[in-house]
Amino acid sequence: MHTLTSTIPVFVFGSNLAGRHGKGAALWARQHRGAIYGQGVGRQGNAYAIPTKDRQLRVLPLHVIQAHVADFLDYARQWPDITFELTPIGCGLAGYRPDQIAPMFSSAPANVTLPDAFSVALAAGPPTS
Repeated sequence: MHTLTSTIPVFVFGSNLAGRHGKGAALWARQHRGAIYGQGVGRQGNAYAIPTKDRQLRVLPLHVIQAHVADFLDYARQWPDITFELTPIGCGLAGYRPDQIAPMFSSAPANVTLPDAFSVALAAGPPTS
């Protein structure tokens, strides 16, 4: 299905369910890694979209983002020879803090490279408030 054609990691970015990759990391993924305009979820080109907003560009609740993260982690486990470079999804345009999103990736396999903000949040432990 997906073949590894280069050593460039798969760029994992936050998206919206409408697949409007118009700002931030999503725009970069569309311009540089083959993200497909109109496709808001999953692998596309050398990128992977994890929704953090709905079709109307409203921020998704954390439990919905968690379900999409779980799907991504399952996908990453199925492709252990591919490196996935995770951006701090949900922490830009969606407005969540790293300590709210990072725990969703605490069980990420070794082929998923976490952003520094998530690594710091995971090392700090659960939020106090």
